[in-house]
Amino acid sequence: MDLSRLMRPRSIAVVGATDRPGSYGAQALLNLDAVGYPGEVWGVNPRRSSVLGRPCVPSVSDLPVAVDAVLVAIPAAGVASALEEAGARGCGGAVVVSAGFAEFSGGVGLQADLVAAARRHDLPVCGPNCNGIVATHAHTALWGDALTPREPGAVALISQSGNVAVNALATRRGLRFHTVVASGNQAVLSGADYLEYLAFDEGVGSIALYLEDDGGPGLCDGLAACASAGVRVVVLKVGSSTAGASAAAAHSGALAGDQRIFRALIEEAGAVWADDVHELLELAKTLAVPVRGHGRYDGLAIMTCSGGDSAQGADEAERLGLALPELAPATCDRLRQLLPAAATAANPLDYTAMIWGDADSLAGLVQALGADPAIGRVLVFYDQPPDLDGAIKESWDAVREGITAGAALSEAATIVSSTLPELLDDDAGWRFIQDGIPAVAGLRTGLRCAAALGRPAGDPDRLREIARAARGVRTAGGEWLSEHDAKELLRGAGVSVVEGRVVSDPDDAVAALGELGGHIALKLSAPGILHKSEAGAIELGLRAEAEVRSAYARLRALDGGPAASVLAERMAAPGVELIVAARADAVVPALVIGLGGVWTEMLGDVAIVPLPASAARIQTGVRSLRGAPLLTGARGSAPADLDAVARLAERVGEVLVEESLDLIELNPVFVGPNGAVAVDAIARRRVGVASEAVALP
Repeated sequence: MDLSRLMRPRSIAVVGATDRPGSYGAQALLNLDAVGYPGEVWGVNPRRSSVLGRPCVPSVSDLPVAVDAVLVAIPAAGVASALEEAGARGCGGAVVVSAGFAEFSGGVGLQADLVAAARRHDLPVCGPNCNGIVATHAHTALWGDALTPREPGAVALISQSGNVAVNALATRRGLRFHTVVASGNQAVLSGADYLEYLAFDEGVGSIALYLEDDGGPGLCDGLAACASAGVRVVVLKVGSSTAGASAAAAHSGALAGDQRIFRALIEEAGAVWADDVHELLELAKTLAVPVRGHGRYDGLAIMTCSGGDSAQGADEAERLGLALPELAPATCDRLRQLLPAAATAANPLDYTAMIWGDADSLAGLVQALGADPAIGRVLVFYDQPPDLDGAIKESWDAVREGITAGAALSEAATIVSSTLPELLDDDAGWRFIQDGIPAVAGLRTGLRCAAALGRPAGDPDRLREIARAARGVRTAGGEWLSEHDAKELLRGAGVSVVEGRVVSDPDDAVAALGELGGHIALKLSAPGILHKSEAGAIELGLRAEAEVRSAYARLRALDGGPAASVLAERMAAPGVELIVAARADAVVPALVIGLGGVWTEMLGDVAIVPLPASAARIQTGVRSLRGAPLLTGARGSAPADLDAVARLAERVGEVLVEESLDLIELNPVFVGPNGAVAVDAIARRRVGVASEAVALP
């Protein structure tokens, strides 16, 4: 759908226009006046000829022109008809602020009617049950709630929560918006649609996403658009959704639920994950500023007038893994020329209150820190109490001017942060931002924002590959394969699986003992048996004929169902145990790789790599594990064959797609110096799901 007329309307109609105080129809008209909307506006109300100075017509069909945007604020039962008329009239899009749709069970049918009307006419619709769209830069408000106009900025916000959007517009922290979309039920347009549009909208520097669902494959397209346009994205997703009962039956479902896979996608996209709304807004505000500096985002210097703030900053930097490098001798010499005798040239730099208000000295300090070869970012703590005037205000203004002057000359990016969120003055923060200096509310958040500046951008081509894979395999479950069927499928696809076969009776099991090297395992294999150790469905280390016969008899006595078979396998050489799994039931298909065996879920040490995944990318993920030293030769042990692990995992990801599987889990995979082999395997095949044919690159 083309969103351009809806997002930048040159004409608007308000369906349900009224002058009744507190109503959506009245507030929408008042908001258009407040923001100085320059286009034509009509009301739609069969009982009025004008409302609040705007001409009214009885119905959308009676509009004298096909308006670009229609705001609908009437009872839910009449909304679908209004959209039908808007589509037939050739209108460009609609915002439905009305409630009473699929947010409760009684409105599901009404929402289906709304969607059908929109689809018939290819009409983009925001909502229903939403607050609407505010495009500050275009002096446009399709907004049913109270609104205080502000200067336009570079931050766009897309929020499924109307209250988050309302509060964000009301905040006072130097934050100014380019566009705010409160998307509501997202019956027609999703957050991903707005993301893709805003990525290329002039003046957008960053986009904050507040999501209640995962956005589906379309989110990858939106993230790819942002990566192409150089627009940074910050994401807060609420609701720690789980993978569902069928996926949770496997270890990988517990290790990497939907939220962790979603987060892996966000990180793959070069986007930044926020833990709460405060972080969401501060990170987006920071990333929207085209910061000055040479782009070295490695070392951080902290500058403050307080020893206590220095200590807090250093502690928080360590928690975040931010390096505070020791300053070069030349830097220290320059700092000593500017500092009072009581101050020490160090990082963090406590310049003391003795030179507070000395703009020239403060500018020199910022510039000197930024010139240090190890420093890519300078974070300056700056608190401004409210309601300052007189001489005290002049001293605070001088500090701000000194920081700004130093930042303009600095080789590094300069960031300002208050120590307490409420001590970031709105006007001062906005002035810093206009001067190219991100201004952040709160010490801990300031350091979080400094860290975010160092994140590399995402690869748009890679994100589009992930989107294609997600469209091909996204599903909600299927039916389990028995272990022997799963292994036969994997073996035929070139995955390294331990040698073995199904045995038909005790004599055949004894024959298999000889065929498989005289040291075997017997397992009961059936679709319903996923965790054999817990079910007592496995016998290991069998060497003698009597042991094999006894084990076969015991396993056959277990209740494995009519499809149960006994599987005989060669005992694999010992090695480090890994879990290698591929899942298709989350926002995107993904590989899950971590330390395996019986302690898998207790350790929880996994890397998640969205599919498709090359062997090189997989090996990077494996090396990021906390337990990676077990694989790389810790304490004199022989290094494991990580190339073999990566090749095995790469092929598992490909098989997931090629064979229409919903889940493959190999646990454990034994990895030694000379290779990797899967010892245990479960798989689930999709059934009754129409999917696109997808070939992974």
